[in-house]
Amino acid sequence: MVAVTDRTGLWRHRDFMLLWSGQTAVVSLPAEIDITNADQVREDLLSLLNQGAVLLIADLSKTTFCDSAGVGALVRTFRRAEASQSELRLVVNTRAVQRVLALTGVDRLLNIYPNVSVALAGRNASPGRSQTAHDENAATTTDTGDGVA
Repeated sequence: MVAVTDRTGLWRHRDFMLLWSGQTAVVSLPAEIDITNADQVREDLLSLLNQGAVLLIADLSKTTFCDSAGVGALVRTFRRAEASQSELRLVVNTRAVQRVLALTGVDRLLNIYPNVSVALAGRNASPGRSQTAHDENAATTTDTGDGVA
């Protein structure tokens, strides 16, 4: 992983960018996370936690495919973050990745945001609550007058 000494700045690592600001790290992940690169993605994310990230934002906004190995990498990173009293937030805005996270139940475990700005602010998400799913549900729910949508 990239050796960061001042914890501020933009770094390029392999095929993705890393931005440090204080104890917050924002890393953009590759377009595909699968069996071929999931171990490296996991190691890179864990390395950021080991370097002192208190808030780690994994930006999957450009990720169009994530298989079970990729999901496993995210879950292991979440567990390590939780154990070290850090926080992992995901940025997901592609339907395919949202669907995989929903089917596996990971969207109930991790905080998921529609973009990096919202993830940095930490608005409107509780543990295990997908901000994206919350917004979609709110937009499609209607009041029928009897309190049932």
